[in-house]
Amino acid sequence: MSDILCVYYSRTGRTKQTIEEIGDALGAEVVRIRDSVPRNGWVGWLRCGLDAMRRDTAPIEPFAPERPLGNYRLVIIGTPVWAGRCSSVVRSFLKTYGKAMYSTAYVVTRGSEGKFEEIYQQMDLYTAEPHKLAVSLRPKSVGHHFWQEDFIRQVRSYMAKM
Repeated sequence: MSDILCVYYSRTGRTKQTIEEIGDALGAEVVRIRDSVPRNGWVGWLRCGLDAMRRDTAPIEPFAPERPLGNYRLVIIGTPVWAGRCSSVVRSFLKTYGKAMYSTAYVVTRGSEGKFEEIYQQMDLYTAEPHKLAVSLRPKSVGHHFWQEDFIRQVRSYMAKM
């Protein structure tokens, strides 16, 4: 059983691939979160942006990690950037379960040049403690794998010190 849980939402598959690669490298448990809102196609894309700007959330569907969230030494939360904010699905997850997590790290995936590091503080509003580590990645960009590997090294170092 792993001491690390990677939980994520992905609409297009980019965040999914990134978190699965990180989870594999760390030997972590990986769990996908979802809500029941249709988010496919251009209408779904538009809905995602509007939900993020309004900070709207819908209840997430049940998910089943191997143990309670507070029993993991680190929970890595992966989210795409929607309209300069974390996805409404991840916001809903954090509103529901954030106070049960004491050691978190964030993986933010984005499609543009901006790093959107202010999202870390947005997410910290819902957790028991501020995040320990974070990375902003742009899948398919030149530096993506370098920064992803750097994040994995940081997680390993953090876990070794705990």
